[in-house]
Amino acid sequence: MKIYTYQGKKNVCGERIRELRVKNRMSQSDLAERLQREGVMLERDSISRIEGGTRFVADYELLVFARIFGTRIDALMNIEGIF
Repeated sequence: MKIYTYQGKKNVCGERIRELRVKNRMSQSDLAERLQREGVMLERDSISRIEGGTRFVADYELLVFARIFGTRIDALMNIEGIF
């Protein structure tokens, strides 16, 4: 499967995920642990790559990120900064 990039990144949500993680005073390891409790098996290094835009984010992962941060999926997408 070829994963394309948009403006040099493999996701548009990484920066917003980082902002929310920092705002909620969570480490990348804390976030990985919360995701794992929700059934999404991501490690700390995957969180780092998502935040850096070098890892694709699946739709089900985005759903769980939104649930953990108590926000809507479109808020994670940083749509205002794109369109």
